[in-house]
Amino acid sequence: MFNKRMIFTIVLLILIILSINLFNYTTYAIDTIDKVMEGAQNFVDQGSDASSQVDQATLESTSDFIYNILLAIAMVVAVIIGMIIGIQFMTSSVEEKAKIKESLVPYVVGCVVVFGAFGIWKIAVNVMSNW
Repeated sequence: MFNKRMIFTIVLLILIILSINLFNYTTYAIDTIDKVMEGAQNFVDQGSDASSQVDQATLESTSDFIYNILLAIAMVVAVIIGMIIGIQFMTSSVEEKAKIKESLVPYVVGCVVVFGAFGIWKIAVNVMSNW
């Protein structure tokens, strides 16, 4: 069906097309790197400008607001899930109680992780505000 000459021509055309695309890609990559470096330099220049610095009090009040909202949501979810697990435990049979006890492990680990994260967040905010 295909002879050697036809296969050679197809392979040669594919190599030519790939080499042209590789050249265009290299030019595009260089332009992209230049744009990224220019954007990075603009970002650094904005940070060194004293008028564009973030107000410390606004940042602290926003952080406290977000902290309190997320902590309240986490507490509500933890209490609701704890109540559901407790009711299931009280109304279940002996075999089901074993399954419910197994579900307590992820619940407790989740609570430790969530409230530990909030504790770390508060410690980090307090330490950073003293600097």
